[in-house]
Amino acid sequence: ARLRSALVSSREGAVAGYGMLAAEELEAGEVLFTIPRTALLSQHTTSIHALLQEAQESLQSQSGWVPLLLALLHEYTASNSHWQPYFSLWQDFRSLDHPMFWPQEERTRLLQGTGIPEAVDKDLANIDLEYNSIILPFMETHPDIFDPKLHTLELYKELVAFVMAYSFQEPLEEEEEDEKGPNPPMMVPVADILNHVANHNANLEYSPQCLRMVTTQPVGKGQEIFNTYGQMANWQLLHMYGFAEPYPGNTHDTADIQMVTLRRAALQRAKSEAQQQLISEQWDFLCQLEMVGEEGAFVLGWDEVLTEEELSVTLKVLCMSEEEFKEYKEQDGWEDDSEDEENSTLSNEALSRLKTPCKKLLYDSVLLTLESYGADLKAEQDLLNNKEAYEKLSRREQQALHVRYGQKRILHQLLELVQ
Repeated sequence: ARLRSALVSSREGAVAGYGMLAAEELEAGEVLFTIPRTALLSQHTTSIHALLQEAQESLQSQSGWVPLLLALLHEYTASNSHWQPYFSLWQDFRSLDHPMFWPQEERTRLLQGTGIPEAVDKDLANIDLEYNSIILPFMETHPDIFDPKLHTLELYKELVAFVMAYSFQEPLEEEEEDEKGPNPPMMVPVADILNHVANHNANLEYSPQCLRMVTTQPVGKGQEIFNTYGQMANWQLLHMYGFAEPYPGNTHDTADIQMVTLRRAALQRAKSEAQQQLISEQWDFLCQLEMVGEEGAFVLGWDEVLTEEELSVTLKVLCMSEEEFKEYKEQDGWEDDSEDEENSTLSNEALSRLKTPCKKLLYDSVLLTLESYGADLKAEQDLLNNKEAYEKLSRREQQALHVRYGQKRILHQLLELVQ
């Protein structure tokens, strides 16, 4: 990789572990470093690429990561690997502290209500399944390269976290988007030293021969250079990368209301069996329209609802009288009401103008959602405002606090809008 002399890689002054600082002032649009594609570590550049290519049919999985993970299993443990200097930066991956490595009791205690424990349970089940049904059989057919005693499930799990936290996925060209799935992940040495914040000052650009890290805004001398991992909420950052941004830094933060919570709130309000029956029928119809599902969530940002159509339609249908619903069903959920089209973005301003029954239903749903957390907003606020108490918390407790606090702030903001 070609690196500008205007950069220093450092543990000092960086927000997390290693980071990159500007040794002099930089303008927007400056190339910080260039990485030739031959330096990338992927399923195509590993020394076992021919083997992986040959077996690609049997290596397909839900994640699409198996070929890269096999490449990493091999290169990480092969003493003659071209990438040994790269791996030496991560001493045994001990620095990775994703929630998947926390004891289950701690994960539940610190993160209940945030959506992370459920995501981790799915990850762990998938990792287990991939390792036992794809990785092990592949290793057994290539005993000259792999050894299950060395290439264990534990190492595989660490490498999954390594890929989560440090890999890059090249975006598809627009014309490719419909034709093929996402590009497989790859490891990009040097680029992965940069940390992430929502208000970043650099990003990675892709060209056929190389990748370039380019500044997107001026950077002062001594300032840290931040890349972006995408528009990530704090729960996604902690789940995938092992850290969260302190409030109010993460402008992309979100909070979820589980879709079934709206049904629960509507059923609690129902005064009679007939009303409960109507709500069940309305819910089933929303499922048919694919507006809701038992597993889904409505996603709220700081300024608007990100799942606006789903939430608008769900609120409207669950607040319909029997007659209105009958008519709505006869039209198969279509309406010729042009005024609704204009209001399709559920901005904060639009939320405050919802009809009273919709506001009440949303309000009750937010209260039910807030009950799913361990502590209330005030307790979290007091902890964040008390520097001494905050500094006594473990790193895990601090990161979990940032996730919970951001989500609760968004939910409380919604409560005020629909009061």
